Amino acid sequence: MTTATGSSRHAASGRAAGGATGSAPKVRLDRDSIVAAGLELAADTAATTISVRDLGARLGTDPTAIYRHFRNKEALMQALLDELNARSVAAVTAEPEEWRERLRQLARATLASFTTYPAIAVEATVLTTHGPGELDAVELMLDAFSRAGLDGDELVRHYALMASHVLSTAAGIARGRAGRVGDDDTSPWFDGPILADPRTHPRIAELGVKMALLEDRDLFMLGVEAVIQSAERAAAAR
Repeated sequence: MTTATGSSRHAASGRAAGGATGSAPKVRLDRDSIVAAGLELAADTAATTISVRDLGARLGTDPTAIYRHFRNKEALMQALLDELNARSVAAVTAEPEEWRERLRQLARATLASFTTYPAIAVEATVLTTHGPGELDAVELMLDAFSRAGLDGDELVRHYALMASHVLSTAAGIARGRAGRVGDDDTSPWFDGPILADPRTHPRIAELGVKMALLEDRDLFMLGVEAVIQSAERAAAAR
């Protein structure tokens, strides 16, 4: 016969060995918690890829559990990239009629976001998210060029040119800066001095010092300004 005291002692022993229910507490996952952990992982690592195994370890769960919320790794990266798109759009504070400044703010915010999360940024050149963040960014750019006075093919071409420049160049800068210490704002466009024999490459020898002084962020914004000026010229020619 089991006494009441024996039963209580047995239950207490079970709690001590395995917790209140005799097993470890389960980690509750949803899409938002996975995306948040993915952003943390991307910000903490110098790598330019995100490992699902490392993400599972950060979440304290079996990595395969992530695939109950995302059909594959590509879908996960799309969600992470779309979150960066949404954050970039949210950073735009200029009024709609200030279309030039809205484009500049979007570009600067995208570069800042991409360099913070390089492992996500590198996906921008190969993934389309189809998410709300991406749609909001596209709408912002189309509206800006419409306010510049463009429509039809010219509007679409300038949107595509701006989007291509911002995404690809920001992703390239983010990849180049990954793992560097102290390069949170800008870094040289060329990594190290440009050495060339003046007999075979006279222009490089002449201009190499100036080229070595080029900064990636300045060139990035110069490209943004070039697209804006192109839109102004196209609108004036109508």
